[in-house]
Amino acid sequence: MPSRAPDRNLSGLRHLFVCATAIALSTANLHAADSPRKPSRIVSMNLCTDELVLRLADLRNIASITWLSRGRLSNVAALAEQVPVNHGLAEEIIPLNPDLVLAGKYTTRTAVGLLKRAEVPLVEFDVPRSIAETRRQYLDVGDLLGAREKGERIVADIDERLAKLAADVPSARPRAIVLNPNGITVGPGTLADEVMTRAGLENVAARLNSDNYGQAPLETIVTQGVDILIVSASRDGPPALATEVLKHPVIARIADRTRIVVMPTHLWACGGPSLVEAVKLLRDAAKDIGATAAR
Repeated sequence: MPSRAPDRNLSGLRHLFVCATAIALSTANLHAADSPRKPSRIVSMNLCTDELVLRLADLRNIASITWLSRGRLSNVAALAEQVPVNHGLAEEIIPLNPDLVLAGKYTTRTAVGLLKRAEVPLVEFDVPRSIAETRRQYLDVGDLLGAREKGERIVADIDERLAKLAADVPSARPRAIVLNPNGITVGPGTLADEVMTRAGLENVAARLNSDNYGQAPLETIVTQGVDILIVSASRDGPPALATEVLKHPVIARIADRTRIVVMPTHLWACGGPSLVEAVKLLRDAAKDIGATAAR
């Protein structure tokens, strides 16, 4: 009588295969349940979160960003032209049925409150006060959007470019101060202050005991003998009382002893790759000051 052992062995192997397959499928399902679903209807309600979303998300997954990102204050206007826009109104956003809304901590507060009451998934972001906070935001938003690797690449590129600039910063530190509309300057603990420091400048506002964002009278700026006056590019915008101080005749009169640098607002209004351009612009001005002094 022929032996039945081979059949029993085959049966056992089949049983092991079925068990292994079941375990593998169960594990895969468990991992899938643990992984957050990648949002596919993303809305941004703030100029700076617009930039984060446009740089990190797939454009097809963006339901709307603010209309501001198509204007001169944007670093990503070309990308913004490819997606719909909103004006920060809850009645525009709720019908989009978003699965993630990104908002600024200090903007569109009424709309943000309404969206929270409607239980729309929403995450608020503060204004970054340093390049370290900028890095953190790109990684955090990358996690939210399922684009961590893209966030890491952007952060690595920023760090690499900043390191190259740091190797060519002059040892002498020219004195500088920022003049924004309404005479507002920027003190320690701000993103602009770190940009100035990385460019090799001394921020005079720190010696004036200025707040993060405080007023600096023109008389103070003149008497401090600053080497570089960083003026907001907003002075070239539409006429407004807030920007009249940027066109004051005294600014033209100190040009013979003070280098005036016009800083495009979009370069350092939001944290991101454009910060490198802002550092380079001020670094080049610092080098020019040093070269002039050497002559």
